[in-house]
Amino acid sequence: MFDIPIQALMGQLLIGLINGSFYALLSLGLAVIFGLLNIINFAHGAQYMLGAFGAYLLLNKLGLSYWWSLLIVPIVVGATGVVIERTMLARLYKLDHLYGLLLTFGLALIIQGIFRNEYGSTGLPYSIPPQLSGGKNLGFMFLPNYRAWVIVASAVVCLGTWFVIERTKLGGYLRAATENPQLVQAFGINVPRMITLTYGFGVALAALAGVMAAPIYQVSPQMGSDLIIVVFAVVVIGGMGSILGAIVTGFGLGLIEGLTKVFYPEASTTVIFVIMAIVLLIRPAGLFGTQK
Repeated sequence: MFDIPIQALMGQLLIGLINGSFYALLSLGLAVIFGLLNIINFAHGAQYMLGAFGAYLLLNKLGLSYWWSLLIVPIVVGATGVVIERTMLARLYKLDHLYGLLLTFGLALIIQGIFRNEYGSTGLPYSIPPQLSGGKNLGFMFLPNYRAWVIVASAVVCLGTWFVIERTKLGGYLRAATENPQLVQAFGINVPRMITLTYGFGVALAALAGVMAAPIYQVSPQMGSDLIIVVFAVVVIGGMGSILGAIVTGFGLGLIEGLTKVFYPEASTTVIFVIMAIVLLIRPAGLFGTQK
């Protein structure tokens, strides 16, 4: 029925895995933040963009390579997240969730506007690090080294985060703090500090994804806004606040999107939202979410 060359099929699956890597990393950061703070962080796309611009500026202004950016940029952008949480979001925890969404949405517009005024809307190139240039001929397709690195690195970060949150004592404290912060505080745990660091970590994940995206996509003030709506759909499908749901759904939907581009290209931009509508009708809490 479908006469699809194997090279085209595998090429689209690779693109799907690449997109899925960023979906997973970004939705993981959103899930971590929502799971503990109960805030839908609409600034996540702008913070992803900050990661890409951070790598671009470090390279062009200070001459620091991609590898330094992987280390420095998530820490710096995560620190800005800590400041945002302490000075702004902490004032909203006792109010309706809508206020947090509106605040982070406004922050996203401000950040994107500043960078658009400074750098324009045209994308800026960021070269692939020399150590990861080239690729390998697998016979049925050519696999670029950098794209293979992105997939592996994203999977390692996602699984490492899942392990820490679900299988360690620190993760147990985090989960307990979402259910009963007063009880956790009674055991001598500084819950406000934990919340602040958790938000900073979620923001750092977005910045890390931005650094990794810079050599693949052009660095642009709009790159976050183009992606964040899809990532929110991924989070809803996986289940709001579900770490495993964010990871599995991110990679899975990336692959589905890639396959759709092969067999029915017209639906490739909407397939994720169609799946979201179906999931919400059948299981409103998401595939991995907890029914309440």
